[in-house]
Amino acid sequence: MVNLSIKLPFLKQKGVTENTTPVQAQSFAKGLVSVKDIIAPPAVEIEFDHLKIGNFYYRTLFVAGYPRFVTANWLSPLVSFNHTLDVSMFIYPQESREILDNLRRKVGEMEATIQSDIKRGKVIDPSVQVALEDALELQQQLTKGAEKFFQFGLYVTVPAETLEELNHTAKQVESTLSSLMIITKPSSLQMEEGFKSTLPMGTDKLLITRNMDTTSLGTTFPFTTSELTANEGILYGINEHNDSLVIFDRFTLENANSVVFGKSGGGKSYLVKLEVLRSIMFGTEVIIIDPENEYQEMCKSVNGEYITFSFNSSTKINPFDLSQLTNSGENELGQKILSLHGLFKVIMGNLSPSEDAVLDRAIISAYKQKGITPDPKTQNLEPPLMEDLYKTLLGMEDAVSKSLADRLEKFIKGSLVGLINQKSNIDIKNAFTVFSIRDLADELRPIAMYILLDFIWTKIRRDLKKRILIVDEAWYLMRYPDSANFLNSIAKRARKYYLGLTTITQDVEDFLSVEVGKAIVQNSSIQMLLKQSAAAIDRVAEIFYLSEGEKHLLLSADVGEGLFFAGPAHVSVRVIASPEEHRLITTNPMEIAARTVPKTPAVDRENNLPIQPQPTTQQINQAPINPQPNMSLGNIAPLNLNPNPNQSQVVFQPIPPKPQDK
Repeated sequence: MVNLSIKLPFLKQKGVTENTTPVQAQSFAKGLVSVKDIIAPPAVEIEFDHLKIGNFYYRTLFVAGYPRFVTANWLSPLVSFNHTLDVSMFIYPQESREILDNLRRKVGEMEATIQSDIKRGKVIDPSVQVALEDALELQQQLTKGAEKFFQFGLYVTVPAETLEELNHTAKQVESTLSSLMIITKPSSLQMEEGFKSTLPMGTDKLLITRNMDTTSLGTTFPFTTSELTANEGILYGINEHNDSLVIFDRFTLENANSVVFGKSGGGKSYLVKLEVLRSIMFGTEVIIIDPENEYQEMCKSVNGEYITFSFNSSTKINPFDLSQLTNSGENELGQKILSLHGLFKVIMGNLSPSEDAVLDRAIISAYKQKGITPDPKTQNLEPPLMEDLYKTLLGMEDAVSKSLADRLEKFIKGSLVGLINQKSNIDIKNAFTVFSIRDLADELRPIAMYILLDFIWTKIRRDLKKRILIVDEAWYLMRYPDSANFLNSIAKRARKYYLGLTTITQDVEDFLSVEVGKAIVQNSSIQMLLKQSAAAIDRVAEIFYLSEGEKHLLLSADVGEGLFFAGPAHVSVRVIASPEEHRLITTNPMEIAARTVPKTPAVDRENNLPIQPQPTTQQINQAPINPQPNMSLGNIAPLNLNPNPNQSQVVFQPIPPKPQDK
């Protein structure tokens, strides 16, 4: 029997003690995972034209060609690009003596080339002629010491979450730089070196540079602050980046539409009221749909017209009114019928194709009964009422028309009679008009807002003038597809009629959850984002391409602070108002309550008392002193001197001392 003794490393040998050094013990105590292991990505994949680090993709571009002439701040499109970019610039100073020697040799070569072409009778190459002029000018400036010489390298790394997004964003970056005559190329087969070159370590792994003098290098300075200060317009606030004034005219952009997003109490109404007050001073007509009577006080202060739209008010609007435009070149009756279809879908809900067809025939028949046809000459006649449509539907005598008539019956002779079944008796003539719908129930507000918008839009198309239309709490209209589409159509066509549409909402999720809401944002050249809630910030950041810093700014912003987008530029703004403006536009309930506190009768009497002259110091010193003996606080008794028996008033007089007992 053979005895085999095998020493296994994981078995403890008898009689052998472990010899562990202090260094090994400390390493074991620290653990097997270091800080580098914790912060390092799980994997790095290096491909031909991109890197994949963890779940993100990266592609590095380098600038290979520059234009002959550039303006100051030519890198601003890259700095303000609407996507996260990592940009690195490397500047290497060069010895002027060495550069002058190279220039002297290069100038000689180009002059020899030109002389050779002249002797041969060839046309001089323009590129060689231009290069020679540049070289001679640079040589002169370097010799004078007015310029220095540098090598400049510019690299851009594009991050993305998917490969498709990486390709799309990289093409956008290349297109943006190509518009500036700057040629970029991806650092193929050197993606790792390119990525390291754009890390904040200050190491240039690519070493792809271009010659530049001091003047050219100065134009690459990227740290410029966005400004929205124009020579005309109104003051919106103060730029929080550099304390400059944000002065802007919304009508100078491609369209004058704007959207205002913010949580309740963030300062939306304050900002819009301030814009309204300052716009009126420049001759702009303002029309507002006010769901909560927030603009009533300001309307009275500027002698505006405040119109209440409710059951009990005398203001009535007929939704069948026509624009009476005979030279617009459009089918006015057809457009009104389409608008009425949208209104009835808001009133009745979804309609089947057969119901929609019956309703269309009934509307056309109601207009024909009044003598109104597509002929523009007949459209000045008196339009029908809702009751006429109701009778037309009943006269059709079929089940579908009877069902439609039943849905309209409450507006004709039911609980909602008188709201939309009378002739229009108002005309917008004031420079500041507010329509209030606060007294209507929430179910009726979308209907009222639709009717008011249609009435206002008809007025706007009839008379061309510089106007601003403000729709507060626009999320009411977003609840119904037809009313949302109608608001979107106004946003698209407003520029044609010199109109700026302002949409205000605090329910950002409801507004942006539908495609029509996104379309309204895209058709608005001005976007104002005030304080946002944590639940809505991600959605807002997705729509407006906000950075992490901008998201944090909107979450922590104070009242009246936010981001102001105007075309391609945007700044952080703080809204400011004068004391007089603040008194008119504030919606702070504490300030409003303090101004309307009822005065007590005692306060009124104090205000009406005559002011007694105060004695001087000399009069006090010369006045005789008549002391009263045994005077104390206990010798004070109440005495009623109030002449009015209906009011109680208590005053105090001293009691004379009692005679001492003998």
